Amino acid sequence: MVVVLGWAGILEDYVDDEGREYLRKILASGEHVVELTEVAREYVETVVSDEALTVEPVPLRSVLETELSLREESFPEAECILENSPPDVEVTANSMLSSDFRTLLNNAVQHNDADTPHIEVSYEVRDDTVDVRIADDGPRILDDHKDTVFGKGERGLGSPGTGIGLDLVDTLVTEYGGEIWVEDNEPTGAVFVVQLPLAE
Repeated sequence: MVVVLGWAGILEDYVDDEGREYLRKILASGEHVVELTEVAREYVETVVSDEALTVEPVPLRSVLETELSLREESFPEAECILENSPPDVEVTANSMLSSDFRTLLNNAVQHNDADTPHIEVSYEVRDDTVDVRIADDGPRILDDHKDTVFGKGERGLGSPGTGIGLDLVDTLVTEYGGEIWVEDNEPTGAVFVVQLPLAE
């Protein structure tokens, strides 16, 4: 799929305005296939494996900044705002922490019905944990779904995903010794809060 996307990208200079819209759809669909493949691989490696998850100190700032930058490229129609510079701290996690934030940021855009999805990322450092908040202005998540949304196979109506993304996020965050939950955003939308332990 990466090769297909590479060839398709070259066509951008050779199509007219009408064709450009169809090319954009081809590229978006191809990128989505790659994304689903990555999520499925990560899910198998993490959830199906009998081995204990190995954790290590991971710099939070570089992970957040990288994922935000990549999401801005993938979703130019969305407005992603980092409210303040991420803390220069290390959290107990592993290399798949980026997958957690990728899934949460993707969901914040893909399940958003606003013309211009607005995503705000903020953080709060506590004594031994750090809370990362990803807020969107899409539809609210009903109170009775705030816990079940993390269950395997849970998908919203018309969801383009596999239903395993949030289950993987929940599994990884729990293995890191952290927590994840959903709050209401004001005046509308949802806030996914990821609480991670600070590395000693």
